[in-house]
Amino acid sequence: MKAALAFHRPSIISRSIFFSSSSSVSLSRSPILKYYPKLNTNNNNLTHQNQILHGSGSGNRSIRIMASSSASVAEQARAPPALPLPTPPVDKFMIALCQITVTPDKERNIAHARSKIQEAAAKGAKLVLLPEIWNSPYSNDCFPVYAEDIDAGGDASPSTAMLSQLSRNLNITIVGGSIPERSGDRIFNTCCVFGTDGNLKAKHRKIHLFDIDIPGKITFMESKTLTAGETPTIVDTEVGRIGIGICYDLRFQELAMIYAARGAHLLCYPGAFNMTTGPLHWELLQRARAVDNQLYVATCSPAREAGAGYVAWGHSTLVGPFGEVLATTEHEEAIILAEIDYSLLELRRTSLPLLKQRRGDLYQLVDVKRLNS
Repeated sequence: MKAALAFHRPSIISRSIFFSSSSSVSLSRSPILKYYPKLNTNNNNLTHQNQILHGSGSGNRSIRIMASSSASVAEQARAPPALPLPTPPVDKFMIALCQITVTPDKERNIAHARSKIQEAAAKGAKLVLLPEIWNSPYSNDCFPVYAEDIDAGGDASPSTAMLSQLSRNLNITIVGGSIPERSGDRIFNTCCVFGTDGNLKAKHRKIHLFDIDIPGKITFMESKTLTAGETPTIVDTEVGRIGIGICYDLRFQELAMIYAARGAHLLCYPGAFNMTTGPLHWELLQRARAVDNQLYVATCSPAREAGAGYVAWGHSTLVGPFGEVLATTEHEEAIILAEIDYSLLELRRTSLPLLKQRRGDLYQLVDVKRLNS
């Protein structure tokens, strides 16, 4: 995923950061902004003017940005412009967050997840969310051993085969947490979404890898084993349009903003925050993503196992579009059931019209994938 927040202001001194469509980053200090960039988002009907932001010193790169004076300030804050919120297929439904214990026994983990999904469906859930890495211990040593070939399916991926079967038999949508996925010689941390017909509707590979080193607290480097995904994942389901992230993806507000601009009703983040960052940031980040984008955010963690090599914080949670915690739990095994009411999205956005108040003349979010398509 390559997206940019491009900041500019009509002043004589500025620092600009631009994430280009290549993977490089250009940081320039420019004493004078001769032109103020605005991003044109209509290639058919608008008059184009190419403007170049010049920086001083060697190694600076020119950034070519198309401008249009006819687009509204709010529309310019999203490039391409934000999609209107689609009418959801249902107004209200029950979501279940299955906070389950994970063991070294893969077959047991699959059977246990199966029983909890069945229990959640029996209680009325139409959408079930599982935790991050629910079929394997959370360990770089275990990821390659427990990894499955999701594309091959069948016996090559018993975890997703179970999710497909249950979603069809129970007539529910399943956001299947995440499992280690093997694709050729690479391993990904992957979330699969299954529709009520049992078909795989979307596959999200964790975009931001969890590489962290807090001295005396926790050190973990997912990049030693895992490969980062390259694509934001938003999917239309029988319970609405859902944006998918996995754990560390939650920290990056740009991804959530892109999902909101693509018309998401709900963001789902299977995750496994740890005992250091969990108490400080887990709920805080969920509420921030929800209130910033005025949509629902659901998270699901594994239950806490004190003797495990990686100890999860737990506290699976559903947050509403005003940043309110609607349902949560502690660290033990639990199925959290809560109602999602999509009518609240329009209510909150009417009361607090952020979408109409963004300053596209000062800042922009560029969804490079959608812009290039």
